[in-house]
Amino acid sequence: MSRIGKLPVSLPSGVTITVGDDNVVKVKGPKGELSQQVNPDIKVKVENNELVVERPSDNKEHRALHGLYRALINNMVVGVSVGFRKEMELVGVGYRVSNNEQVVELSLGYTHSIFLQLPQEVKVETKMERNKNPLIILESCDKQLLGQVCAKIRSFRKPEPYKGKGIRFVGEVIRRKSGKTAGK
Repeated sequence: MSRIGKLPVSLPSGVTITVGDDNVVKVKGPKGELSQQVNPDIKVKVENNELVVERPSDNKEHRALHGLYRALINNMVVGVSVGFRKEMELVGVGYRVSNNEQVVELSLGYTHSIFLQLPQEVKVETKMERNKNPLIILESCDKQLLGQVCAKIRSFRKPEPYKGKGIRFVGEVIRRKSGKTAGK
């Protein structure tokens, strides 16, 4: 039995789950509404304010899908009730960030500025304070979409190991290298 899959998903107050005939799970809460298509072999039941995911057999494929769909549904429940938040910092001389509604402008040492249009589901806030690294704060109810947006922003200037310059998550530790050694 999957350790993750057999755990029930408890539903906080204000969150409703509906399972459609075509195995589409819809979760609605104060932060938004999300839906997920579930494999027809996996059964999803709502009992006593808890959601239970069951599998028909112990096939390798069914075992994998069991834990996967339970985790995806749990992330949806957490997203619509609490939400997800990621903070990224720009480390480097002259690196700047600003936003105009859903368009983020990044100045990362290239000859041009980078403009990124964010989806409507992601809320963005930028902070530029004196003697501190610029911050990008992203919030969303969809964990997958938030992770994709963060990966896209990070891909513009990955943190490098010699000086530590680049875009990284707040609190992330970058393994540093020493660089050239001094002579013989």
